[in-house]
Formats: sequence, structure tokens, C-alpha cells
Amino acid sequence: MISSAKNSTPLRHIDWFTAILYLLLVMAGWVTICGASYDFDLHALFQFGSRPTMQLIWIGLALLLGYAALLIDTEFLENVAPYFYIFMLLLLAVTIFVAPNIKGSHSWLVIGPLRLQPAEFAKLSTAMMLAWLLGKYEFHIRSLRSYLLVFGIVMTPMLLILLQSETGSALVFAAFFLVLYREGMTGSLLSLAFAAVVFFVVALVLEDKIWWQHTRADYFMIGLLILTFTMAGIRLYARRLPRHFWQIVGLSSAGILIVGVMLCLLWGWDISFVLLGMNVLLFILLLLLALRHYYMPFFMLSLFIVGSAIYFFSVNYIFGEILEPHQQTRIKVALNIEEDYRGNGYNVDQSKIAIGSGGLTGKGFLQGTQTKLNYVPEQATDFIFCTVGEEQGFVGCILLLTGYATLILRLCILAERQEKVFSRVFGYSVAGILLFHLFVNVGMVIGLVPVIGIPLPFFSYGGSSLWGFSLLLFVFLGLDARDKAAKV
Repeated sequence: MISSAKNSTPLRHIDWFTAILYLLLVMAGWVTICGASYDFDLHALFQFGSRPTMQLIWIGLALLLGYAALLIDTEFLENVAPYFYIFMLLLLAVTIFVAPNIKGSHSWLVIGPLRLQPAEFAKLSTAMMLAWLLGKYEFHIRSLRSYLLVFGIVMTPMLLILLQSETGSALVFAAFFLVLYREGMTGSLLSLAFAAVVFFVVALVLEDKIWWQHTRADYFMIGLLILTFTMAGIRLYARRLPRHFWQIVGLSSAGILIVGVMLCLLWGWDISFVLLGMNVLLFILLLLLALRHYYMPFFMLSLFIVGSAIYFFSVNYIFGEILEPHQQTRIKVALNIEEDYRGNGYNVDQSKIAIGSGGLTGKGFLQGTQTKLNYVPEQATDFIFCTVGEEQGFVGCILLLTGYATLILRLCILAERQEKVFSRVFGYSVAGILLFHLFVNVGMVIGLVPVIGIPLPFFSYGGSSLWGFSLLLFVFLGLDARDKAAKV
């Protein structure tokens, strides 16, 4: 388990730039937790049991865990990865039944005074398992079997966490698909995911809206989007098409669209039917070309047209019947479909007020009125970024985001230089997880994405999240240190 004599001094080869960035973020987070917890009583701020004091304990334990992670041998990590992954799946399954109901979710194991969230450590086990599988000799993400394996590894813990009613933590596992793309997964799947999100938003935001007399806005936009995505796919796979096919189809489509729109405006028809007809014609054309040339991409594009239409008309059912009421409200508030002044809308509004009140340079440490008076719920955990904005202002926010961007870019550089596939995949997994958390948390606080409740890495109050992120980072730093030691 412990490194061999050759690699027994990981501190000699550790990437100190990354380690120092980690320490700066952790300490800046602790200072911000002090600001978020201060309520005019400086003495109470540092009493045992207060959030700043408890966070110091979590930080100390995180550093011990991090150092222990540095000492673990690479071969041991590779060998134990499948067993650790299975153990975490079992723990996630048990948590569903034994965890108490805390704020609507069953995701916390309570052991005396200690509360642990297994989902935070499931990210580590999934990253290790994915790295182990992709690091196996001659494993490539090409066949249907390989896709089923990698998707199963990612989706299984994701499903178990969803069953704990912990949607935010489950969505974090989508970050692993960025890693799979780096390792050879076709970009078409990412494009499909992007199209699904766009169609979902269009179906909700433009529902029942009317443009140009009788034109349904949602039908018009979805028809235009399907046509655009399909034409982009044709352009991408146009290598086996007859000569000048792309120019002929493009000009014909533009001509039909212009004439159809003019006729609809003249006679007051629904313009979306023009786009519907164009998509039907394109579907027939692609299907005929696929059968004639035996070219699978064209067959898949024809399925995309049909599948997109079916998905679009099922969005309202998914939204109304599958999502929980509080999840529906969060999405509607984020998309400005409705206001929620007492629930999640209140949280975001108060958060934006706090950030805006900080101005350019902020009000100063412990001087934030919104935070001191507890206007922002969860201001030391999920909404801690608003405390930075109020106390340190725009400058503080930019410095913090620059620190995170530097850390993530550095991790990508370190991952790319790894000799072993296991280390490279694990490094990109860490970078992807941090990027997802950063994007969603900050976007949530400033109202750009729905409130799903995930912490800001190394910054938010809490032991489980800090330990999980620290283990992810230091396991990779240990892998990188041994890779450098082997080259010496």
C-alpha cells in the first residue's frame, strides 16, 4: 500500500504550485466562513462548536487525509479500485434506507456527533474505477459494449444518489462525460446532450406563446433547431455525399424557408408548419441516402429528427410527472417563468443583492450587512460565494475565480503529461469534477442555473465535501509525484 523506497518521499516530487493553490483556497474559504458566521459577537465566532472552529478541525483532518493519500502506491490504487467502487455502491444503497430525513434527502449517515455524506466519496471511487477500466490494456471507447461499461460505471452511483433525493450531488457525475470525451468518446453524444438541454428549455420557456399572429413560438423554435442541428450533422459527415450535395441542400432549404415564411405571413398561417415540412423532407432524404450508400451516420441523423420531435413533446410530461415540485419551482425560477419570493427565488434574490451591494472592492471583512443579518440562507455552505461578493466585492470574486481557473488548468496540464492512462484519466476526472462544481455553484448563486445545492470546492463549510475534494486532489498529486519520480 505504501510507496516503495524509490518513491518513499512524495513531498520531493509533489507539484507544490497545485498544493499551495489548494492551501490558499482552503484558508480563503475559512476566512469567508468566519464572515458568513459573524453576527456582531466576535467571541462567539471562535467558540468550540461554532462553524469557523469546526471548519478548522475539518481542515486539519483534510490535511492528514491528503498526506496519507500521497503515500499510497499507484499499483495499490489500481488494484483496489474495483473493490472500493463496489464498496461505495453498497454504502450508497444502504444509505437510502438507514439515513435520516435531513432537508428532504436521505443522504447523510449520522454516527454520533459525526455526519458523513457517502456521495462525496463516491466521486473518488467512480474516478478510480473509470481510470482502472480505461487503463486496461487495449480498452477503447468504440464498441457498444465499451459504451455500456463506461456509462454503467458513471450512471450506477448517479442513480443511487438520485434515490437518496440528492439531485445536486447526482448531477455532478455528468462531469465524467467530459473525461470520456478526452479518452475517445464521440462528440456526437455531447452534442445530443446539449441539444436535449436546449429543447427542454425551449419547450418550457416558449410554451403557449404566439408569434406572428398564429405561429406557435415553441413549435417554430424547435423546428428551426432540429433543422439546424441536422444540417450541421450533414455538413460534418458530408464526405460520402454526391458532389455539391451540401450546396444544393443548403440553397434549397433556404429557398423553401423564405418562400414558406412569406406565404404564411401573407395568409396568416402558422410558420412552424413550414419547418415541420422541411424536417419531414430532410428525414426522407437522409433515410434514402442511408439505405442507398449504407452509411450509418445518415441513418442516425434521420433518427435524430424523429427522436428530437418525440423528446420535445414529452418534455411537459417529464417536467410535470417525474420532477418533484421543488425541482420544478427551481427550474421555473431560474428560467424566469415564474417568481418565488419566499422559496428558492428568495435565496437567489438575496444572494444577488448581497453580491451587488459589495460593489467594486467590497464592504470589508466582517462588514457585510446581508450576511451578518442572515438574509441569505446557506450563506456559509452552498451560497458562500455571495459572502465573497459582499465583503470583497467584484475584485475579490475575480481573484477567487482566477484561482479556481488556474487550479483546474494546472490539473489538466498535469493530467496530460502522465505516462499511465490510469493517472491521466484520474487527473482529468478531478479537473472535471471541480469545474462542474464551480460552474454550477457560482451560476446558482448569481441566478444563471437552477438552485440544486452543491458546495463550492474547498470553500464551503462542511467536513464531507472538504475531505472528498481533498482526497481527490491529493490522490492525483501522489500519482503525479510518483510519475515524476519514475522519470528521474
